[in-house]
Amino acid sequence: MSDLKKYTFWFIPGGQDLYGEDVLKQVNNDSAKIANAFDNDPNIPGKVICKPVVRNSEEITNIIMEANNDSSCAGIITWMHTFSPAKMWIRGLSILQKPYLHINTQYNLSIPWDEIDMDFMNLNQSAHGDREHGFIGARMRLPRKVIVGHWTDDNVKKKIGSWMRSAIGVYESRTLKVLRFSDNMRDVAVTEGDKVETEIKLGWSVNHWGIGDLVCRMNEVTDAEIDEQIDRYLMNYEMATDNITSVRYQAKIEVAIRKMLEEGKFGAFTTNFQDLHGMAQLPGLAVQDLMKEGYGFGAEGDWKTAAMTRIIKQMSKDGTKGTAFMEDYTYNFEPGNEMILGAHMLEVCPSIADKKPRIEVYPLSIGGKDDPARLIFDGAEGSAIVVSLIDMGGRLRMIVNDIECVKPLKDMPRLPVARVTWKPLPNLTTSAEAWILSGGAHHSVLTYDVTASEMRDFAEILGIEFIHIDSNTNIDELKKEIFWNDIAWKLKSI
Repeated sequence: MSDLKKYTFWFIPGGQDLYGEDVLKQVNNDSAKIANAFDNDPNIPGKVICKPVVRNSEEITNIIMEANNDSSCAGIITWMHTFSPAKMWIRGLSILQKPYLHINTQYNLSIPWDEIDMDFMNLNQSAHGDREHGFIGARMRLPRKVIVGHWTDDNVKKKIGSWMRSAIGVYESRTLKVLRFSDNMRDVAVTEGDKVETEIKLGWSVNHWGIGDLVCRMNEVTDAEIDEQIDRYLMNYEMATDNITSVRYQAKIEVAIRKMLEEGKFGAFTTNFQDLHGMAQLPGLAVQDLMKEGYGFGAEGDWKTAAMTRIIKQMSKDGTKGTAFMEDYTYNFEPGNEMILGAHMLEVCPSIADKKPRIEVYPLSIGGKDDPARLIFDGAEGSAIVVSLIDMGGRLRMIVNDIECVKPLKDMPRLPVARVTWKPLPNLTTSAEAWILSGGAHHSVLTYDVTASEMRDFAEILGIEFIHIDSNTNIDELKKEIFWNDIAWKLKSI
């Protein structure tokens, strides 16, 4: 996967001509030092580019137009070293199309009590200028992140880095293409949705290709290409089956799907086990390995989860713990050990495995096809979240639950699938009730590398309703939140 430094963030300091050239020169010098410190900090994943101080409406409008038109720019960061009258920002901010962070900091760490004079006051007016700037963001009802603190503080830089991941997710969202093999699973509600509205709102282009298109591409795959794919399997996984024919068939599927994804510049795809005409197996190992490479996936035609899997993987490309398509399967209600077992028939990403996954072949009691090869593993222990995006009719809602992935209580020798066991916060009963009341799907994205805060920022930038189920969740308060959200979003649509 590519480096997150390919995404640039423009650091734009504000000022005005009133202070004279010497003051503005100092603003530029100080701003460059701050931007450089951000750019070189390991907590900040994107590349920070310092821009010259903007002094009037024309310069502000021009710099924002340039940011809008720069294909590498994933967001802007504004800072008012001095006082920058906010009416100058209206024209520029009104056309802003990039995620927007306002940092309230100042160059000096502390007040120089013995030396402070009016020259110092005129230059170091962040407490003054950032409040003026903050007003216009509030007055224009702009979605923005506000971070307060000194620019040398590690907590400040971590917050900036966290927001950058959200902005990178927005960047990827606005260019994402999803390939759907067949349609949704018949009669399922939650995997449906308004693809036209989603493309308008989020930028996703979601289109259908027939399963026959995939079969035709599979028929073109050569033995040499299959051999090459098998070699990659042997490098990454433990071959724990003698049924090499089944494994080679999955390799054939993967080669064909990858060619279609690469040629169409798709970032995610879906399959549907109800539509496998011309195929001997349901894609299993093939899908898992493609997800490991960074592609998003959704089973049963679930294009929303496929897209979110891709986006979250892009947000955490430098992560080490993994992100996967997931499905809630069954509960453990044993007192003191309440937990959820998540899995899928075949398609869980091996990036979340606790140890080297095994390739095995077993019958699949659904779909009526040959025994498919798949990767089998348990998910790693650790803190994570599960994310569900649903269509509420007129708006999208994102539901995020904090979870703690744990070691299974016992081995599951007769369950030949990849699986993860987790304890949802605040507890299973409250979490499940909150999830169901909110309309959360049975499919989700499980990630160890992205936080609920980062998903909230992502949702706020794109205008998605956000519900967070965490250790403080109270069902009565959640019901009120859902009720007031319904009213607020209806008013927004008027």
